[in-house]
Amino acid sequence: MYIETVPNRNSPPAILLREGWREGKKTHKCTLANLSHWPQHKIETFRRLLQDEPLVSPQDLLSTHKTLPHGHVEAILRAIRKLGLDSILAAKPCRERDLVLAMIVQRLLDPASKLATTRHWHSTTLAEELGVGEATEDDLYQAMDWLLERQGRIEKKLAARHLEEGALVLYDVSSSYYEGHRCPLAQYGHDRDGKKGLPIIVYGLMTDSVGRPIAVEVYAGNTGDPTTVVDQVNKLRERFQLSRVVLVGDRGMLTQPQIEQIKAHPQMGWITALTSVAIRGLQAQGALQLSLLDQQNLVEMQSPDYPGERLMVCYNPLMAEQRRHKREELLAATEKELTRIGKEVEHRKKKPLAATAIALKVGKVLGRYKMGKHFAHTIEDSKLSWSRREQTIAQEAQVDGIYVIRTSEAAEQLSAADTVRGYKSLAHVERAFRSLKGMDLLIRPIRHRTEERVPAHIFLCMLAYYVEWHLRRVWAPLLFEDEELPAERQRRDPILPATSSESAQAKKRSKQTAEGLPVHSFATLLADLASRARVTYSLKADSSSPTFQQVPPPSPLQSKAYELLNLLPVAGN
Repeated sequence: MYIETVPNRNSPPAILLREGWREGKKTHKCTLANLSHWPQHKIETFRRLLQDEPLVSPQDLLSTHKTLPHGHVEAILRAIRKLGLDSILAAKPCRERDLVLAMIVQRLLDPASKLATTRHWHSTTLAEELGVGEATEDDLYQAMDWLLERQGRIEKKLAARHLEEGALVLYDVSSSYYEGHRCPLAQYGHDRDGKKGLPIIVYGLMTDSVGRPIAVEVYAGNTGDPTTVVDQVNKLRERFQLSRVVLVGDRGMLTQPQIEQIKAHPQMGWITALTSVAIRGLQAQGALQLSLLDQQNLVEMQSPDYPGERLMVCYNPLMAEQRRHKREELLAATEKELTRIGKEVEHRKKKPLAATAIALKVGKVLGRYKMGKHFAHTIEDSKLSWSRREQTIAQEAQVDGIYVIRTSEAAEQLSAADTVRGYKSLAHVERAFRSLKGMDLLIRPIRHRTEERVPAHIFLCMLAYYVEWHLRRVWAPLLFEDEELPAERQRRDPILPATSSESAQAKKRSKQTAEGLPVHSFATLLADLASRARVTYSLKADSSSPTFQQVPPPSPLQSKAYELLNLLPVAGN
């Protein structure tokens, strides 16, 4: 028997199973079956079987040595090289650069201690890709020292790429708790993590107007946020050689003393906001005409108290309702506790409470709910009376939902709406802090002990976020993120909360993209890419045969993720 391919004039060739024999000098053949509908691989297998070739299954032929997740490593390294981050770290390849790149990638895949990092990157193809398989924990520490020495130069290159004269620069400060007492940077200060009783380390992050990280500075935990502003101004002017930028910081950051220091450099601008006390001061003076907000939610004004500045008065009805509801809850909670204390004072007949003891209890309640300004109280031995200050409550309610943005910039350079948008851009820095401190990069716990390694660790996390920021941008169509929001931001009302686009809402409802692909979070998309593994084989029959590797074709989702990486900005642009 044999297989024969018979050409057809007007149709594909026919694949026929035939039997042939001879009778004397004459050859005969008979068609036993038409195999044209068989897949090609099945036909070839049958042809080899008819020719008495030995057939061996892959399980009997090949020995599998190891299988390592590869797709997520490939994607991140491709992004790093497309962005040119490797050349930003060092112009020429070197051992330290490869170790730092490996730590950046591992930070995105599975953040851990440096010792655990050297273990983790053997569970993927990362160690093979960068040739760091033999690296030890001490090698990583030396690479961190190498990185810290170059931090100034690296930040200068990032600034040259993403900042220009007249640009908006966002700046904010956060902190992370520190478990231990050996690092001199760990000091007690304003804790933002809810870990009472632990020292903290403060760090300030500078980004461009869209939240792309540019530089980070680390301070002792007892450093006040406003005192870091001067360092940022000097960094912009001296290290980055930018004489004209607009620094954006929140009201607790750019306080009046810091603004006065910025004014010492006339070309430097700023955007910040007034405190609630300052807003009530404008209201008491009659400078703040609340009636102007009846027909519009944004009014520009000036005040002699803020010479040479523009004030943008904004009204957000949703914020007003939230503030009113919260104040009522706090007032009710305060009254409940004061009533409880009053009953305790009244019932203490055998051992009456002294005025000082009552005052301590009342002070604790008023301090907890921050409602002392809204209550009048009288305290005597065995006596407590209190009441609401309805007038102060009504005065505060008048400015519910109102906030005032202040800036040094002229209207010709920055409109009122763009000024408000600029201030609200600080949300980009807040998102960066959430990523650095949350599930993605886990800047904490800080396991380092020296004054040099802690800043190096935080700078390494910032560089990892630089890669993540770009990946989130290009992968937005595959993530639960609104890819239309960056383009729409300049056209939307600067006061009202941003709403999701129709495409983003459709993704959330269907959990699928317009192309029918599943929508992911950043973490689960990396996990899906990781399922594309690199497998190492060798021939079973020959123990001395060399090994070879194979990576399967990407799935439709993986292909789309790799395709979107082509949208990353090319290095140097």
